[in-house]
Amino acid sequence: MSERPNGLTYAQAGVDIDAGNALVERIKPLAKSTRRSGAEPSLGGFGALFDLKAAGYDDPLLVTTTDGVGTKLKVAIETGIHDTVGVDLVGMCVNDLLAQGAEPLMFLDYYATGKLDVEAAAAVVAGIAEGCRQAGCALVGGETAEMPGMYAEGDYDMAGFCVGAVDRDKVLPRLGDQKPGDILIGLASSGPHSNGYSLIRRIVERSGLAWNSPAPFAEGKTLAAALLEPTRIYIKTVLPHLKAGRVKGLAHITGGGLIENPPRAIAEGLEAKFDWSAWTLPPVFEWLQAAGGVAEQEMRRTFNCGVGLVLIVGPEDLPDVLEGLVRDGEDAFVVGELAKA
Repeated sequence: MSERPNGLTYAQAGVDIDAGNALVERIKPLAKSTRRSGAEPSLGGFGALFDLKAAGYDDPLLVTTTDGVGTKLKVAIETGIHDTVGVDLVGMCVNDLLAQGAEPLMFLDYYATGKLDVEAAAAVVAGIAEGCRQAGCALVGGETAEMPGMYAEGDYDMAGFCVGAVDRDKVLPRLGDQKPGDILIGLASSGPHSNGYSLIRRIVERSGLAWNSPAPFAEGKTLAAALLEPTRIYIKTVLPHLKAGRVKGLAHITGGGLIENPPRAIAEGLEAKFDWSAWTLPPVFEWLQAAGGVAEQEMRRTFNCGVGLVLIVGPEDLPDVLEGLVRDGEDAFVVGELAKA
């Protein structure tokens, strides 16, 4: 093919292939650090393979999830703190897998920006790798898209995709086994996780506080650092109870809060009866409610209010599950029970 002396290049159009290649080299060790049975992370190919037999499954069902981080990314972008939102990305996907009873096996990410900042992107992927290590899943690949004109300077967006597996007889929710009197166990969240940040950003704006101001609800932290606390990943503490068949249903408390998520895991004719006095609203939510003048019902349907996961267990399994979770480091507590709708 002949070359034109004044022909345009891809770089002149705003896409830097060399920067993309540099990023791949930066993140290869991060992917390797997430190695697990069944997967051998190797970036640069066209796809990723997973050996279910090597992971210990004989008759599994595959489960897939996808999610993003939402406008929490705007806080990261505006403050230059990029190393935690990757944990959020993984957490939002893998915690959803738990709701089906599944173990996360492999994770892929999509990162899109107008002009690739290798340092910022590498920090994001480092967070993704950390999330994968916490979840016990392999970071097997992803896509970095540099799209001039699609994003404002410095902006980026990302999405996560996770594949998990569950033995056929361990799929959740077990709707036919649920009955009135089953117990609801709440697992404490680390904060707002990755939900409600459009409202959070509006509250911060109204408060007049800067991102680098001391957080009114977290001693020793800036407001940005406190609100960027990453999503708690519950895989390693909860999965053993799912595999033992002690859990009848599980709700990941994301957008829609404690009002809209639990019904997705509960059989028709039953409903969750929460004891709202069973736990103390964490300081971050107290501040958001007071600073924003947010009504109680709006808090409950927007935020997790300190409860990141809700498990449904029979009364006979309550001691084993609750004591096991606490022993493994979870702040777990009874939040209510199932009742006839």
